[in-house]
Amino acid sequence: MKNIWLLIVLCILTLSCGSDKKKASDIFDYIPENSSAVISTNSLESLKSAVNTNTLTQELLNYPQIQDFNKKLELISYLKPKGKCYIALSQDSNDSLEISIITKFNASVLELDSIPNLISETFTSKHKSITRLNINSSTYYSSVIDSILFISNRLKLVEASFNKKAIASEAEQLLKISNENKSVSVLIDLRHTAFNPLQFKSQKLNASQISNYLLIDGDISQNDIFLNGITKASDSTKSLINIFKHNIPQENKTASVIPSDSDYFLSFTFSDIKLFVNQLSKFKALDDSAKELQPFETIVEVGFVEKDDKRAIILQSIDASTTLENLSQNISSTFRSVSIYNWDYTTQITELFSPLIPKTTISYYANLEDFFILTEDLEFLETIIANFQNNTTLSETSHFDDMMKHLSDESSLFIYANNTDLNTILNSNFNDDKNLKISDYKTSAIQYIYDTNFAHVNAIFKTNKSRARNNTVTEDVNITLDADMLVSPQLINNHTNNQKDLIVQDINNNLYLFSNQGKLFWKKQLDGKILGKIEQIDMYKNGRLQLAFATQNKLYVLDRNGKDVSPFPLTFNKKITQPLSVFDYDNKRNYRLMLTQGKNVLMYDQRGKMVNGFKYKSAINNINTQPKHFRISRKDYIVFADGNTLEVLDRVGKQRVNVKESIDFSGNEIYLYNNNFTTSNSRGELLEINQKGSVNHKNLNLSEKHSIATTSKTLVTLSDNKLTIKTKTINLDFGDYTAPKIFYISDKIYVTVTDLQAKKVYVFDSQAKPINNFPVYGNSSIEMDDIDNDKSI
Repeated sequence: MKNIWLLIVLCILTLSCGSDKKKASDIFDYIPENSSAVISTNSLESLKSAVNTNTLTQELLNYPQIQDFNKKLELISYLKPKGKCYIALSQDSNDSLEISIITKFNASVLELDSIPNLISETFTSKHKSITRLNINSSTYYSSVIDSILFISNRLKLVEASFNKKAIASEAEQLLKISNENKSVSVLIDLRHTAFNPLQFKSQKLNASQISNYLLIDGDISQNDIFLNGITKASDSTKSLINIFKHNIPQENKTASVIPSDSDYFLSFTFSDIKLFVNQLSKFKALDDSAKELQPFETIVEVGFVEKDDKRAIILQSIDASTTLENLSQNISSTFRSVSIYNWDYTTQITELFSPLIPKTTISYYANLEDFFILTEDLEFLETIIANFQNNTTLSETSHFDDMMKHLSDESSLFIYANNTDLNTILNSNFNDDKNLKISDYKTSAIQYIYDTNFAHVNAIFKTNKSRARNNTVTEDVNITLDADMLVSPQLINNHTNNQKDLIVQDINNNLYLFSNQGKLFWKKQLDGKILGKIEQIDMYKNGRLQLAFATQNKLYVLDRNGKDVSPFPLTFNKKITQPLSVFDYDNKRNYRLMLTQGKNVLMYDQRGKMVNGFKYKSAINNINTQPKHFRISRKDYIVFADGNTLEVLDRVGKQRVNVKESIDFSGNEIYLYNNNFTTSNSRGELLEINQKGSVNHKNLNLSEKHSIATTSKTLVTLSDNKLTIKTKTINLDFGDYTAPKIFYISDKIYVTVTDLQAKKVYVFDSQAKPINNFPVYGNSSIEMDDIDNDKSI
């Protein structure tokens, strides 16, 4: 099998389990001692979502090797581990792949009844019980040892697990420092060539062993893949990373001089070129590479760039005038007032820096500020000069600048590829040349930063789509759930980054939390449909927000990770009939959680204890609106509809306002508008109730089936196809519209409605003017906000 590291990545993306740090060390002890790669996973649902939505991973499925590899991992799709999970890979003497899965055993981790076409039998080996599992054309063996489930496609590995033998200590140390907060971690023993990732365009460079071990932690979202980790090699090994030993990484500036549409570049830096060349000579087993260094003594960076099959070498000098003096200055021509010199220096620079620089013929060079451009092609040299003078270099592009926000400015070794050359590098890892559909991946990079006796590794594979400008509408994220949506999506606050996340429930009552980049944080099974909106509370008063909501029979409070917060959930035999109301009377985070059950209301504090001081117990009729809290002139009002009565209570549940009229409510919510409790009746009248209980009727000529929404000063109504914002009316196309919603974002009001029949979403400003490029496609009411603090909605 040819370089299966990408198969490992796919394995990563199709596996996972939850986090359990208490017993992780016990599981670790069962990793086979000769493992060539070990994968540690933490979130099954997150990674399943990632592989299903990330375009790059989806394209990798086109390789037959990936498809064959996935078949060998068929059993994993049926695993439901609740704790740390390791997947170990190795090769036997016949180059066949050996797979081992290690996790804590629990009753539901592998439910055999759920596996179709399964043939299983249990037998005894070495006094231990082993189960053979045949699924289609694959065979697995499993056993439970000291509450640890061990599964493998090799019987010998299961038998060997009975007598624990630790993996190499260096590998163990690396794996134990993996980042528990990342979606996945993988440790690769690079001494096994089949597991050595090919990451360069040069075959000679790919043939070099970069180090002994590579540990990477990964986060995968819909559009991007971020990898971080370390790589380490002992002094005695011939590893490429050791050529940077004792050299301080410098800032990589090659991108600031090469054209914006360059396909590929490799850059390496050093603080002492003599030391660097000496280390490189040891790696190449040469004794004379350090000769004739004088012209290059002030060089701190060497870059190699390719564009449209044309090549150039870039040298960055800390003293360009000295470097120029040391080089031959036989002028060949001039372009844009820049002298172009013949390259007649006797030492071939490609031999000096081989294998980092492939063999390249050099005929000309030019000096641009701190840079020296060496190339065979005069036209390419002129192109580089023109782009440099016009500030149209790669570093000036938005996609490169955006990528570098996630990487270090200084590195020992830096590899960049556009989507075309990324495709080329990916193909080099497989037996097939595929034309992958990855045009959005304009920027991908890997960097190594040497530090003492190891190197940091960062990698990024990033899409670059046009951002919205001048109120244009662009799609940033597209998320697919496991089942249809049950309710409209909702934006909630993320206290870890002060941005917004997305939460939604499907028809199977699964609740999902996604980042604003489409990464699934978690999925949680609930007992029923969430009533109304999810509220957020800070029950511990420490800035960390919890999610509070009710279903028909339960009151939930979840933490940031989707875990139940004790003593919640509270379970009720009698059905909850209105959404959960959350009150914070004095904005001191002393929350009250109000539940409605038909005619009754229950008041709890934020710790799940009944508030005995709340006096209101039962209405005459069923409560048919969600109770709301308003504050007017330091007075608190709890308001809801009880049959044809508007109840207005104080904070302890006593009647505060006696509303003097019977109201035939329209079914709309109750709002606070112009300091009046405001709703509408079935005759289409706007009703404004003051604090003395008097009711003011305004005939707005609304139809019986109408909707209203307000802020404290803005009234919006929808009647048939007439949308009125303040005093201005818009005649919409006839259709089936959702109730209007009002959003106040960056000191501006937006009003939205959706035509469910035509599947069009409309957005207007406070002057009833349509927002540019709307309507857009949609079949639910919408959410609006600046979700990532970039001043764009």
